Amino acid sequence: MGQRSTSVSWRCDAVVRDVRNSRSSGLGRASYAGVVPQLTASQALTRASLTAAAMGVAGVGYAAGIERNAFVLREHTLAVLAPGSASVRVLHLSDLHMTPGQRRKQGWIRELGRLEPDLVVNTGDNLAHPRAVPAVVQALGPLLERPGLFVFGSNDYFAPQPKNPLHYVTSAHRRVHRVPLPWHDLRAAFSERGWLDATHRHHRLVLGGVRVAAIGVDDPHLHRERLGTVSGPAPGDADLRLALTHSPEPRVLDQFAADDYDLVLAGHTHGGQLCLPFVGALVTNCDLDRSRAKGPSRWGSRTWLHVSAGLGTSPYAPVRFACRPEATLLTLVAGRRHAPSAPPVLAAAVAR
Repeated sequence: MGQRSTSVSWRCDAVVRDVRNSRSSGLGRASYAGVVPQLTASQALTRASLTAAAMGVAGVGYAAGIERNAFVLREHTLAVLAPGSASVRVLHLSDLHMTPGQRRKQGWIRELGRLEPDLVVNTGDNLAHPRAVPAVVQALGPLLERPGLFVFGSNDYFAPQPKNPLHYVTSAHRRVHRVPLPWHDLRAAFSERGWLDATHRHHRLVLGGVRVAAIGVDDPHLHRERLGTVSGPAPGDADLRLALTHSPEPRVLDQFAADDYDLVLAGHTHGGQLCLPFVGALVTNCDLDRSRAKGPSRWGSRTWLHVSAGLGTSPYAPVRFACRPEATLLTLVAGRRHAPSAPPVLAAAVAR
């Protein structure tokens, strides 16, 4: 034991002497400096700028090349039907912003026909190109054989155009419409296949024994809504009172809620399109608050609102971040119409 202790002591003393000698000769400083080189302020700023630029390029690449094509099917269950009603499955589509060459999107939408929903609701902005009507009709394919309702949005009437991104966060801009789109052809294609145009109209449907009363308005984003044509108390004998609008403007939602409609379906917001994790949408491109940019929420005590984040983008802003393009399958079940119900049952999102 004594010899072992002496040996250890001698080795420690030798190490201490070596360290002291290296420090006194300057070798220690050179060694530590070689491990972590010190940067000047300008070098540090340059490195930080290059890192930020690389992250920005990667983020844009992801938003433009990956997420905008990462289509997902959302599923929600809402208790909005009259007591004793059978359930109804509604597929909500919006904001396709279709161009002829978007084969991946067209194929994904066509696969939705396998869901065989009881009702398809399309809340507008189908077009993004003057020759996109055949692409939209072919993509919807088997869904056009199901019962359907639709209203149009601004990008069914007019082609999209380049915009200053600041226009989305300020109101100091003038809306200019340039190229008209063939919305008449799209409406004819939908109507010929049996879908009902809900624009400023009342419709009655029966879906598996469930009586549905539906109305809709033209796009409030263009101030084309004529609420007087459809306003008034919702039919009391309907098991589901359904209202459609493209842009979920509060002035329109207030009227639907005052008339006691059970469910309002809308689009337009793209869910914010560019969102921040844990923050959500930064803008809605309308007067709707950011917390309701997508998904189901209450509007008043008796009306549910569902806003679709949509399936497309403008060709001039082909990016999405933290906001995947989506279609939504809503399962509507019986619930107490005149009392606030529990939050909706949110099923897991299904990527397709």
